[in-house]
Amino acid sequence: MRRVLAMACLGFVVAFFLAVVFLNSNPYEVKTYNDVKSSWRSSDAWLLDRSGEPLSRVRVDKSGRRGDWVPLAEVSPALVEAVLAAEDRRFYSHGGVDWLGMLGAFRETSAGGRRGGSTVTMQLAARLHPELERAGQRGLRQKWLQMRQAVAMEKRWTKAELLEAWLNLAPYRGELEGVDAAARALFGKRAAGLDRAESALLAALLRAPNAKPARVARRACALLGNESTECEKATSLALDGLRPRGARDAGFEGDAPHLARRLLRAPGAHVRATLDARLQRFAAETLQRQLRELEGRNVEDGAAVVLDNATGEVLAWVGSGGADSAAAQVDGVLARRQPGSTLKPFLYALAIERRLLTAASVLDDSAVAITTPAGLYVPQNYDHGFKGQVSLRQALASSLNVPAVRTLTLVGYESFYRQLKALGLATLTREPDHYGYSLALGGAEVTLVQLTNAYRALANGGLFSPVRTMSGGSNDAVPVQAIAPGAAYIVGDILSDAGARALTFGLASPLATRYPASVKTGTSKDMRDNWAIGFTARYTVGVWVGNFSGEAMHDVSGVSGAAPVWREVMDFLHEGDVPAAVIGAPGLVRRHIAFEGNIEPERDEWFIAGTETTRVIPLVAAAGKPRIESPAGGAVYAIDPDIPRERQRFAVSARGAGEGSVFALDDGSRAPADAPYLWLPRPGTRSIALVDAAGKELDRVRFEVRGLRRGRPTKAGMR
Repeated sequence: MRRVLAMACLGFVVAFFLAVVFLNSNPYEVKTYNDVKSSWRSSDAWLLDRSGEPLSRVRVDKSGRRGDWVPLAEVSPALVEAVLAAEDRRFYSHGGVDWLGMLGAFRETSAGGRRGGSTVTMQLAARLHPELERAGQRGLRQKWLQMRQAVAMEKRWTKAELLEAWLNLAPYRGELEGVDAAARALFGKRAAGLDRAESALLAALLRAPNAKPARVARRACALLGNESTECEKATSLALDGLRPRGARDAGFEGDAPHLARRLLRAPGAHVRATLDARLQRFAAETLQRQLRELEGRNVEDGAAVVLDNATGEVLAWVGSGGADSAAAQVDGVLARRQPGSTLKPFLYALAIERRLLTAASVLDDSAVAITTPAGLYVPQNYDHGFKGQVSLRQALASSLNVPAVRTLTLVGYESFYRQLKALGLATLTREPDHYGYSLALGGAEVTLVQLTNAYRALANGGLFSPVRTMSGGSNDAVPVQAIAPGAAYIVGDILSDAGARALTFGLASPLATRYPASVKTGTSKDMRDNWAIGFTARYTVGVWVGNFSGEAMHDVSGVSGAAPVWREVMDFLHEGDVPAAVIGAPGLVRRHIAFEGNIEPERDEWFIAGTETTRVIPLVAAAGKPRIESPAGGAVYAIDPDIPRERQRFAVSARGAGEGSVFALDDGSRAPADAPYLWLPRPGTRSIALVDAAGKELDRVRFEVRGLRRGRPTKAGMR
């Protein structure tokens, strides 16, 4: 019976050959091994640092997932053994067609089974020429063409080249193509590190890439000889899903994924960025550590960027806090956030440049209310207190809010808006009136990289130029003088003055470095954003922490949130090096100054030539002219009909009122002005005057009270 079957098979083969000859089928052009390898394109692209060290890989081609081409010598021997056992046992002994295997396949098919009999070489031929195995065309002619092509390839390729190409081109599961993509996506390792169980699973997938996990596990166990330990492991891996998981499935990995996604476009490309791999990793690790230390304060996200002052090259680009972040794929370097107080240096630079103020000018830090088209704007300091008379140097270094708003009323928010645009803050897309006076305190949206680059302009004497992220070439952009050199230097000097910032931050804080460094912190409304940005002569570093969701942090300021990261990165940059101070600017003079009234200690101060002085005499307004602080002039107050009328009194208070001064209320009553007075005015337009002991009017405010007129109150007011 066996002889009859063998003769039948032989007859089939002879008939098959005769049919082929009759059809006069010829093989396709044989591609060389080098052609196939050189045409291989990974679906990923690589981001390299400035010296060529790999940083990140990003999947660019979405049509399939292909990894790197892996040489046969770098493939696990266990996988080679499993693949040959599953697909082509006599691979090294046949010439492209395994005739014994063909007979076995015919015999199994005749008995109702299903076996193809294709060798690795035949499968590779079909992979290189898809028309050899099109769906619905797997008849005798297609099989014969595969055989002819395989025989032709065996004459041109070595066995090692054939096996290597097949391992790199074969589909494994879903969109996974090639052994590198399969090993990384399914097991999180390189092909060289695959063990026996993992190798058996990949070999089992070659026959049926999308088979159910249980079926793949059974076939893998058969390849493992049903060894209990290895079989159990293979079964567990298969039933776990055989699907990509974790960060690899997100489409990017490495040390600079956010910048990589911006720069990488071509599959298989290796793009060299301006980043420094060592610095990039340190900045990321430092940020992650600080976010962990802030655990319990509702801080989940952060970002950091480092710029080279001279070239504008981005040396570090950390877009998020990594895997611990609630939204790790969001790029915090480019996210639009409110900058808090970090815009103040540019405001004061503008006032100094226009010679409206000097670093020694005395500003008034007291309550103020500004009438705007949108309503009354009443700025507050961070601690809700006021410091009285302070110099510009102390107001900026200690980040006082009210003096900044007063300065903005002096220079005009339209001018300040234009300066910020000149410094590259392109996210200010609305008209100046939209931002108004809140622009002094960060009432806009900026990105970390743009804001950090604006500080880089301060470090460069007011010269602005765009940042660079691609290595090689030069920055062709012509620098723009966005800030006068003298003003930029004076502001930088103030931001490096530890004594001037001590009023708010104390002398011991992360802002105090052992080398010359200028730095400013900022916290946006409701503690949603926290910043620390500063520079030395060589580098500018910007750090942001907060929540991409917009949730407020709990008791986190610029010093406790972003500043520790800024300080550690700066220390790393200057490790073993003490940088020189930022070079001064022409047209500056230095004078020893004293303040009338000793409001601040004597000191040496920088001035733009022509604005210098040796004795600072506060202006009357800045010195605190007696005036009414509350209610604010132009304010509109509404009476709530649901609250008892007697409980809707508000405080009338004054600043600088001398002994014997009184409030003259428009209902004819008077009250001493040495303490707040609770008044219950009638609806309508009201006025209050501050009168000294001699009867001279010192100040007057007018405001409006809206509400139902329900009779006069029984008393004019109460203490």
